[in-house]
Amino acid sequence: MSRAQTSWPDRPIRLIVPWPPGGSTDTVGRIFQPKLQEILGKPVVIENRGGASGAIGAGEAARAEPDGYTWVLVYDTQATNESVMRLPFKTMEAFTPVSLVGTGPLALVAHQTTPYRSYKDIVEAAKKAPETLNFATSGVGGLAHVATTLLQQQGGYKLVHVPYRGGGPATQDAVAGHVPLFMSNVVVIKQHIRAGTLRPVGVTTRGESRHVEGVKSFAQQGAGDFEAPTWWALLGRAGTPQPIVDKMYDALAKALADPVVRQKIEEQGADVTASTPDACARFLQSEIAKWGKVIRDNNIQADS
Repeated sequence: MSRAQTSWPDRPIRLIVPWPPGGSTDTVGRIFQPKLQEILGKPVVIENRGGASGAIGAGEAARAEPDGYTWVLVYDTQATNESVMRLPFKTMEAFTPVSLVGTGPLALVAHQTTPYRSYKDIVEAAKKAPETLNFATSGVGGLAHVATTLLQQQGGYKLVHVPYRGGGPATQDAVAGHVPLFMSNVVVIKQHIRAGTLRPVGVTTRGESRHVEGVKSFAQQGAGDFEAPTWWALLGRAGTPQPIVDKMYDALAKALADPVVRQKIEEQGADVTASTPDACARFLQSEIAKWGKVIRDNNIQADS
């Protein structure tokens, strides 16, 4: 083992968050970042590099030196972007998975001024007036977009997609009532659900979720075996020495096991799901394959 590996880290570490401030990835990252840097003994500096549904920040991480000083906290769009866009890299080739950080439900919410109180209400409205009812997401080709597309495909109705440049901006417009429906992970909208501004009508877990109490899943409301949990994962540059990957995994696992960190993440509407690098890799491969098929079947492209 080289001296560089045994002394890692000996300077500050970059943690790229490929989304704007205020979105779920930024929120989750800023919860565990203080504990992670405490464990590693060096600053962990978050850099927000938003744009292109996470692809710009991920692209920057893919160009970084594989020295253990640049990591990226990705969102579920990491599994859909390479089927939606023409990227200069492939996730499983450009990165080495470290760990899942968390999973959680997506929720379809309606603004409090709308009449929609169940998934059935939305399906009926969309069938009466096809392609007139708008729904927002954090970006084209993300899990929220692709999952809602699959729901439409299975249910035989059509909505109009309104993509934003991240969960933060989308939430602002949804709360203001500028768009009637919003499919989002619960992390960025939980406070607005609690306040009653946004009314949840369905969640993407197989059954009900403790993070959105009293709301049935789409599967429970007639959408077959539909399931589409959201997730966050930490990746390093491919070629990063395995001893460094192992050290980062150990540090992250300890940070996520901290009771305060765990509680804060779960209060936001996600479940801490620390996993081994191998388990994270298998999960990513499965998600890329599953949602890639939906994207191809529905011809979803970055300009759609």
